[in-house]
Amino acid sequence: MAKILARSVGRRKTAVARLYLESGKGTILVNKRPVDDYFNRVSHQLYLAEPLALVGVENQYDIHINVDGGGPTGQAGAIRLALSRALEKVNEDFRAILKKEGFLTRDAREVERKKYGQPGARKKFQFSKR
Repeated sequence: MAKILARSVGRRKTAVARLYLESGKGTILVNKRPVDDYFNRVSHQLYLAEPLALVGVENQYDIHINVDGGGPTGQAGAIRLALSRALEKVNEDFRAILKKEGFLTRDAREVERKKYGQPGARKKFQFSKR
């Protein structure tokens, strides 16, 4: 097994991604499955690989990711943040590029909780005057 260059964690909504970056040929494994097998949507695959394309190192690193919690969109966002943080650890010059595009910022938006006496967070039951 190759030497791990960087480890990082990314979070989005309720998803948590733990990422291990090592030198290699560009394989991305998510929960021991190829990325195109794990994420059915091509948009999710492209979204999580954006940091690699931005700094121009698509085929230089093998990436192993453990992700759990949330749905596919949250998981893709968590992986993207973890990958950006790992790339920053590998090469400090990438920080300015990734920060400018907003890849190092954690998306803090969470689902608002349901309130009592209502069907959802904001929705109200139908009002009846009589």
